[in-house]
Amino acid sequence: MQVVVKRPHIKIEGEISPELIAFLKERYGEVDVIENQDEELVEIMKTDWYRDIRSRTSPGENLRIYRKLYGLSQRELGLKLGRFTRQNISNMERGQRPVSKAVAKQLAELFDVSVEKFI
Repeated sequence: MQVVVKRPHIKIEGEISPELIAFLKERYGEVDVIENQDEELVEIMKTDWYRDIRSRTSPGENLRIYRKLYGLSQRELGLKLGRFTRQNISNMERGQRPVSKAVAKQLAELFDVSVEKFI
């Protein structure tokens, strides 16, 4: 069992008495009690779901995902890469222009991910 109090952040794991849960609820209000004794944790990258999503995600889609995750416009990303217009980035995201190996290396370094995401 796990109990999580949002403000102040308190996380308690293991056997937790009902009295302690009642105290935390009374003292802090919102308390999440998570019971996962029977659930087995799995590494997501080894699941069929992840492999399926990965196989259907194109390099251009990954480019769009990471660009948005980092809060960059297409123009800003083009400037960071040094030589691309907004239209070039748009074409790569839509799959109309391939992502070269050199650009994939730059993107991997910029976003701190594996180069395979963009190839």
